[in-house]
Amino acid sequence: MTVWIVNPFDNLPPEGLRPQRYWLMARAFARAGHKVEYWSADFSHAYKQPRDPARLIGVHEGIKLLLAHEPPYPRNICFKRLWSHWRFSRNWLSEALKGEKGVDVVIVSSPPLSLAAAARAFCRQTGARLILDIQDDWPGTFRRVAPGFLLAPLAALARRNYLAADAITAVSRRYLEMARSLGASCPMHLCYHGIENRQVPAARGDALPPSPGSKPDACRLVYVGNMSRSYDLATVVEAVKVLPDATLELAGTGPDEAALRSRAAGCGRIRFHGYLEEGPLRELLARSDIGIVPMFPDSCVGIPGKLADYAAAGLPIINSLGGEAEELLARYGAGVRYEAGSRESFLAAVQAARHLEKNAVFALSVEFDAEKLYNSYLNFIESVASKPGPAGA
Repeated sequence: MTVWIVNPFDNLPPEGLRPQRYWLMARAFARAGHKVEYWSADFSHAYKQPRDPARLIGVHEGIKLLLAHEPPYPRNICFKRLWSHWRFSRNWLSEALKGEKGVDVVIVSSPPLSLAAAARAFCRQTGARLILDIQDDWPGTFRRVAPGFLLAPLAALARRNYLAADAITAVSRRYLEMARSLGASCPMHLCYHGIENRQVPAARGDALPPSPGSKPDACRLVYVGNMSRSYDLATVVEAVKVLPDATLELAGTGPDEAALRSRAAGCGRIRFHGYLEEGPLRELLARSDIGIVPMFPDSCVGIPGKLADYAAAGLPIINSLGGEAEELLARYGAGVRYEAGSRESFLAAVQAARHLEKNAVFALSVEFDAEKLYNSYLNFIESVASKPGPAGA
């Protein structure tokens, strides 16, 4: 069958970056002999800068990569981002209808909500099956920064998208329950963020060059991801400043990076690496001791992708999320929870995490094995596509 995968956020391996959810998904369909087209944006969500279409458009690993235009936006949480996604969605729909040639299945990420709405329109016109893959709770995640009356139209749009889908998949159980609560009754499938276990060496490499003022046997903490108001990174930085036998490596960027750098000034045991490409990121994780998931409860996240990164690297995890993430870590004995905003709680969690068994963490990594997850995802989509029924209402 012909499968289209549409997502404007993920990194693209032809850029030299590690494959993420949708590229790994596309690989599974291509391996199974399906014709796969992957649609992304000509604007990089990670770097907040334009991409080079000449370098990217074409066939890579048997996957046809196409780009639709998206205007730039400065931050992850801002109204300009919503407008930018709306423009991308309209541009994608226009280009998609021009290139439509017997598409059987459209897998579209949610968010953006406007993109799922465009995919609804495409499926109505073409008869393709609409698969909605939920990565985040939109508009729920915006309730921290916008009044409810402004979000009501987005909530209504999300509900229409869920009700129209031929199937719904999600990165956490929480998001499937959210879709059901809004009336969705289509087939559903849970699929965590997957990661290729080969991305992180099984054996530790040599130690990173020591941080100024650190001890030779210092506990090496690592954080990979965005630096924004959803993340309790200020607490982490303040805790490490008073932990003489710990270092902190931060890989990523975001609107709060400057404030965090200022907060960490004078502590040579805290280092910022910026956004790392695949090779340096693998090395950083392989040479760390503990991975950190410092998220506030109102971030609306169920299972963050960082769990997969850290588990594949064999890192015990310090986590501030309750619910699904806490349950999963407790099941394997692979992590310790702390209370977001509490330096004392984080310090206690560091001491507890040092004593966790590495074997438990590697057992947890099976839950995020890309081949297993996306082969199961493939089987689910094939079963949905094989059944008669209306498409994309």
